Amino acid sequence: MPAPRTRGTALRQRLAELRGPEVPPKALDARALAALAANPGCERRALLDGAGVNKAVLADALGSPSAFGQSQFAFMRGNAFEARVKADGGAVLLRLAHERLDPGAEPPVAASVPDLAAVGPEGRAARTALALREATDAGGWALLDHPMLALDVAGSPAFLEPDAVVVHPDGTWSVVEIKSFPMLDGSADPAKVGAAARQSAVYVLALEEVAARITPVPEVRHRVLLVCPKDFTNLPTAAALDVRKQRAVTRRQLARLTRIEEIADALPENACFAPALPQEELTTAVEALPASYAPECLAACELAFHCRARSRTEGAVTSLGRATRAELGGLTTVDDVLAAAHGRAGDPDDPAVAALRRAAELRAEALGVSVERRKTTAVLPGSVPEGAPCR
Repeated sequence: MPAPRTRGTALRQRLAELRGPEVPPKALDARALAALAANPGCERRALLDGAGVNKAVLADALGSPSAFGQSQFAFMRGNAFEARVKADGGAVLLRLAHERLDPGAEPPVAASVPDLAAVGPEGRAARTALALREATDAGGWALLDHPMLALDVAGSPAFLEPDAVVVHPDGTWSVVEIKSFPMLDGSADPAKVGAAARQSAVYVLALEEVAARITPVPEVRHRVLLVCPKDFTNLPTAAALDVRKQRAVTRRQLARLTRIEEIADALPENACFAPALPQEELTTAVEALPASYAPECLAACELAFHCRARSRTEGAVTSLGRATRAELGGLTTVDDVLAAAHGRAGDPDDPAVAALRRAAELRAEALGVSVERRKTTAVLPGSVPEGAPCR
C-alpha cells in the first residue's frame, strides 16, 4: 500500500490531468461547498469541484452556458462595503462583534490584527493556524482578516477563506460573514440569510478542524456574525446567526460524499475536462460522471442547464424535484410512473404505485374517461384526452 504522501501526490496529478494541461485550478469556496453538501449524491459536481474545474467555462464549451453567478456591480459593491466594515483596523466590525456576540466581555479598545501573508494556500493555512493559537494564548480581542482554512472534502483538502474570524477575550472563536444585501428594520431576505448561514456553517466546520489541533481545544462558537448594510444606507449593522442546524446538516452530507479518488478511478483513462477539447469529446467525459440533477441546482451550479437537458431527455423524475422523486420510490423515469399509474406495470402493493393508480382514477373520473380507455391510453400530466369535456 502506498504511503499517504505518495497517494496524495498521485491524486493531485490525476486531478491535474482531468483539468487539462496548463489549466489552472479553480478554488473551491464555501458557497460551492455548501451547494455540494446539499446534493451529496452528485458525483459529477464532487469530482469537478475537487479537481478545480471551472464549471462556468465548461458549461460554455458544452453549449449550455450558465447565467449562474454574481454580477460585476454586486461584486464591486460588496468589496466596497467590506472595506468600509474593516477600516481602521476593524474597529466597527469588532464593536459589532462585541455588541451582538459577546456583550459581557471587555470592549475591544485595542485589538490585534495579525499579518496572515504566506506563500500558497497551504502556507496561508499554516500561518492562520499559528495566528489563531497565538491570539488565543495572548487573550484580548483579535481580528483575522481573510484567514485561510483547510477542510477535508471527500478525501481532498479544500482551502476556504472566510471574510474574518474574531478571537474573543475568553479564547473562543467566531466566524464573521459580510454581505452587501440590506437589513431593513433589523431583518433581511430570509433566502439570502439562509444561504449566508449555510456558507458560514462550512467555515465553522473548517475552523473546528483547526481548533482540534490545539491543546487545550478552543471553543468555536456556533453563533456567527452576519454584517450587512443598514436599511438603505451603506452603514454597517449586524445580527447573530445560530448555525448549529446548518453545521450538523453540512457535516452529515459531507460525510456521505464518495471519495474523489474513487470517482476518478471509475473514469476512462483518457477522460479530460479541458474546455479546448471538441464538444463531442467533452460531452462524453462529462456524461461518464453520474449526476443527480434537481431543480434546486439551477440556483447553485453552473452545469445545471446541461444536466437539466440530459435529465429531461432521459425522462428522469429527478427533474421534477427531490420531493417528487422521494415520493415515487423505485420509479425513476416518467415512463415508469405513467405505466404504473395506468396499470401496465408496477406492484399494486407498492404504496407509490397504489397512490398513482388512485390519482389516475380520480383524474379519469374528473375528465369523464372510462376505465377501459384509461388502461389503454397513456395520458400525460396536464393533457386533456380526446372526447373529454373542456373546462
